[in-house]
Amino acid sequence: MDWGTDLWDQYDIIDKHTQSGLDLVEKYVKFVKERTEIEQNYAKQLRNLTKKYSPKRGSKEEQECRFSNHQSFLDILNEMNDYAGQRELIAENMMMNICIELTKYLQELKQERKSHLSEAKRAQQSLESTYKQLDSSKKRFEREWREAEKAAQYAEKTDLDINATKADVEKAKQQAHMRSHVAEECKNDYAAQLQKYNKEQGQFYFTDMPLIFNRLQDMDERRVKKLAQGYVLFSDTEKHVMPIIGKCLDGITRAGNNVNERNDSLALIEQHKSGFERPGDLEFEDYSQGINRTSSESSLGTPKGPLDLLGKNRSKPFWLFSKKSKPTVTEDFGHLPPEQRRKRLQQKLEELAKELQKETDQSEALGKMKDVYEKNPQMGDPASLAPQINQTTQNMERLRGELSKYENWLAEAGGRGDTLRHSMQSFNNNGAHDTYSPDGAHSDEGTPDPSQAIYAEFDDDFEEEELAAPIGQCTALYNFPGSSEGTISMQEGEVLSVVEEDKGDGWTRVRRSNGDEGYIPTSYVSITLNK
Repeated sequence: MDWGTDLWDQYDIIDKHTQSGLDLVEKYVKFVKERTEIEQNYAKQLRNLTKKYSPKRGSKEEQECRFSNHQSFLDILNEMNDYAGQRELIAENMMMNICIELTKYLQELKQERKSHLSEAKRAQQSLESTYKQLDSSKKRFEREWREAEKAAQYAEKTDLDINATKADVEKAKQQAHMRSHVAEECKNDYAAQLQKYNKEQGQFYFTDMPLIFNRLQDMDERRVKKLAQGYVLFSDTEKHVMPIIGKCLDGITRAGNNVNERNDSLALIEQHKSGFERPGDLEFEDYSQGINRTSSESSLGTPKGPLDLLGKNRSKPFWLFSKKSKPTVTEDFGHLPPEQRRKRLQQKLEELAKELQKETDQSEALGKMKDVYEKNPQMGDPASLAPQINQTTQNMERLRGELSKYENWLAEAGGRGDTLRHSMQSFNNNGAHDTYSPDGAHSDEGTPDPSQAIYAEFDDDFEEEELAAPIGQCTALYNFPGSSEGTISMQEGEVLSVVEEDKGDGWTRVRRSNGDEGYIPTSYVSITLNK
């Protein structure tokens, strides 16, 4: 069954049906476009949401990330950011694979339909023109035949008229014969036109129009098939990213499971433990005996409680929930409780040690450059390096003084002063680093230098500073080409070391065993951080 055979007389129906099909394709394209806009807005709102609740660098909230429940919340924000990226990918793929493709195909169908309908109209016009010629020849034949009949009747009447002359009779007969001849020619012309029309009509209804209708049928069936593929793509586009979306949701679940309430409590203790002893019993002060009231022996000497540290009246009890005034910050961190003071001093020593190492490396580099200039004057003037060498030497002396000062404060606070001095002695016995004086001469310092204690203690850390230690591992869930600058390729199942966590932009920095480093999409890997 086909349109050309069974719908040969339903031109208007076929015209409306094909136009309705094209309208449906256009309507579906608009529907998918609006869906992509919803997805894009949803992704944008998700990204704004994660950005709103993500802590700013150096903020108090970022410092709270040492607790597992805070870190898990950050992990959830990162996973939601990746989830938003997948929603954007859905919108992009729908726009490319459905909207753009169907719009292009729709334009082709419109042109094809227009061509078929124009061909049908031309065939119809040709048949109508032939019919007009047929009708014209038929009317002429009818008119001429009537005239011939009239001429024949007149000739017969004239022949019977006794008053008519022989010339009149001959003339009437000749007129009748001429009219009869013309009518016969019109009859033959009419017959020819009728035969021509019937032939064209048969060609029109049995060949031309069925062929055009069948082409329209083929076009419409192809449209339906293409539209059906668009329906399937609407689902497959989302199914394609479902595994990655599932990984994002699994990451959220994993973040919830990683929360450890006990470790969070221990972290809070480690962070805020003061080291104070609990307040002792208040002594009875007998005013009736006229005793010279003095502080109890337990309050003398080294401060052991928050009242001693804050300089408050020790005769008054210490209230845990009273509003505390903010203490004055001092350089030696004496305003902090003992435990926190030791930690801050140790942290400060580490920072100074790193700065000293940096200045020492720069001093060595300047010294080597000076030697090169002296051996090869064409490369540069050695005297031009003197200001830099002098500045570097002054910075080193200043940092050594700072190190010595903070080391003494750490020893007073009951820290690792003895250990640091032992490290310093051990470093001096092994040999101090060569330094360059402002005039470029080498100087080997054999006397103990307090700064060398810290320098020796953190020597191993400095050796590894250029190559950051991994903070975890990750396993590739999908292949990634790594074609962009700064990225690194990976194969599914490959295990890499995590060097830097995702900062909220959807990328994680990793390293291979051969030392190659680069960024990869966070949603493409399963990450396990070291605890």
